[in-house]
Amino acid sequence: MKVVLAATLFATASAFVPSNAPKFGTSLNLKQDFLEYTPYHDHSQVKVNTYKNKAPFTGKVVSTKRIVGPQATGETCHIIIDHNGDFPYIEGQSWGVIPPGTREKDGKPHAVRLYSIASSRYGDDMTGKTGSLCVRRATYWCPELKADDPAKKGICSNFLCDTNPGDEIMMTGPAGKVMLMPEEDPTTDYIMVATGTGIAPFRGFVRRLFFEDTPAAKAYKGQAWLFLGVANSDALLYDDEFQDAKSRYPDNFRLDYALSREQENKKGGKMYIQDKVEEYADEIFDKLDKGAHMYFCGLKGMMPGIQDMLKGVCESKGIDYDEFIKGLKKSGQWHVEVY
Repeated sequence: MKVVLAATLFATASAFVPSNAPKFGTSLNLKQDFLEYTPYHDHSQVKVNTYKNKAPFTGKVVSTKRIVGPQATGETCHIIIDHNGDFPYIEGQSWGVIPPGTREKDGKPHAVRLYSIASSRYGDDMTGKTGSLCVRRATYWCPELKADDPAKKGICSNFLCDTNPGDEIMMTGPAGKVMLMPEEDPTTDYIMVATGTGIAPFRGFVRRLFFEDTPAAKAYKGQAWLFLGVANSDALLYDDEFQDAKSRYPDNFRLDYALSREQENKKGGKMYIQDKVEEYADEIFDKLDKGAHMYFCGLKGMMPGIQDMLKGVCESKGIDYDEFIKGLKKSGQWHVEVY
């Protein structure tokens, strides 16, 4: 597959990299091949839990930016963290974050919160020395106060969304191998289903396959199909990047949005992620039969609707749903990371 020029890559990444970003010592003109395994699709050496709770890594914030519009339901931020190349990870893994301070109930340190990494292994600046998180600020609206109750806000998400350049973040990981891309066969189709900040790992996938000069990008001949469910257009995440990939690689990248407050499903109700996926059920089942891998990431509440929809499709096709899912799991085609 043809890979876009470094100049274009920089233009795309520049939306998140501040003009005064530190000089990390690696030219953006170099190929993104210096963090590859041999062969590049060999995951046997993927690192897990290099840093643990009792001996965490200290990263430094490069930038924190709001990335949703004024009518979005809540605030979502993109946070770039400098790890100086000392905290390697690959696409589909997560970082743990330990918020500062202690718990009120017992005075112990706060528990680790896991966040899917929203950049490729090379980072948004492609130096291999940064990584990014996509974080929605967790708040609680009190009907009695008619305002957000600060006592019930998400401790870690608010800490991250309030960070400034230079702030330190205590981190653990990288965690997980469930969401990795099986890159051995470059014709593999990827079906990615996300709600909200569950888009994070899939942004890493898309950047690796379509925006970076990697061995994986050069070899890829399959189709990556992304479904994202959010409330409205202002809540869309990384839309400029996805639209760019779609325009450049229309045969290899597909994009479908479910906007629950702006679109209707076939029954006249709100368009949720399972409704959008169902529109393409025949095509998706055909791809799965041919070896496609299907990924789900987002709030755990997304899965019951997805599962009910898939059960209904299976029934209409005379397929045993439980056996169908069991087969996908056995062959490693079914990847779920919900929280």
